[in-house]
Amino acid sequence: MTHRAVQRLATLDDLVQQARGGDPIRVAVVNAAQSAVLETLQEATRLGISEPLLIGRSAEIAEAASALGWDLDLESVIEANSEMDAARRGVELVRDGHADVLMKGHIHTDTFMRALLDGERGLRQPGSRVSHVFLLDLPNCPRLLAISDAAVNIAPDLNAKAQILQNAIALMHMVGVETPRAAVISAIETVNPALPSTLDAACLTLMARRGQIAGAEVDGPLAFDNAISERAAREKGIESPVAGQADILLMPDLVSGNVLAKNLEYHAGATAAGVVMGLTVPVVLSSRADPPAARLAGLGVAALMYRAGLRLSVSAPTVSETESAFPCAPQPESACCPKEVC
Repeated sequence: MTHRAVQRLATLDDLVQQARGGDPIRVAVVNAAQSAVLETLQEATRLGISEPLLIGRSAEIAEAASALGWDLDLESVIEANSEMDAARRGVELVRDGHADVLMKGHIHTDTFMRALLDGERGLRQPGSRVSHVFLLDLPNCPRLLAISDAAVNIAPDLNAKAQILQNAIALMHMVGVETPRAAVISAIETVNPALPSTLDAACLTLMARRGQIAGAEVDGPLAFDNAISERAAREKGIESPVAGQADILLMPDLVSGNVLAKNLEYHAGATAAGVVMGLTVPVVLSSRADPPAARLAGLGVAALMYRAGLRLSVSAPTVSETESAFPCAPQPESACCPKEVC
């Protein structure tokens, strides 16, 4: 994979400021009638990052916007009577070339993703794994930290993890990390056949050394403390180019990724920008409870992705479909990874 050198972004505020530097992106917002969603879009419009297309019940959107003192252009509001209708209309706007980016509003993730992953009318593309990345800004961390996957792939197998990791690497290149350090996370830092995640971690480490995963230093298994704390790694005698300095945390499954990201957000003061990769356009996917700052950062990430052309995921090694049979949320494995790649 090739990528252009860019200045490393240390915070999500840096990222948002960089996103102001180009033409506004056209963002279709699915089920937009929520105060936090509209507050985000009002600010993004003011900063010149985006031009919104608001999908949902128009009366509810207008009422919520009025409460914020936002005088909406009615031409930017698209009527939809249900969550699924809104999601499908958002996908149609992208497919018809009327929107550059899709953003999740006040809608359940499973409904949102079902429209995106629809085999006939969705946004899948041949050869691409669909995965989610949280890009976190932590008060006591001097760098942005990526956690994947926390929202799409439920229980990824080895092949899926390789592709999820490659997507996360591509995102870190975009934010200026030339050679990101990727920690493959488990509960321990040694290989134990009783913990399958440690076996996957060891395989991914070897795959990176042999060029099957490109563009990063990869090491695992590493426990969370060993991945982010140089002191913890030193105390445990771990010698690794990644330990204590990780830019990417590849999690064993969706549950552990989701719990870790939200724990850092609620207990460590992190701001988490969530995006989906591997579709035909960047997709902003935040929790319905996320504050406007997190949503704005996610929109900034998507704007930079769109301008950089970072819409294609990098293909990982091909194996047969029978070797890749774990499910993706909310559809089968084939929804996240087309059959010609799985």
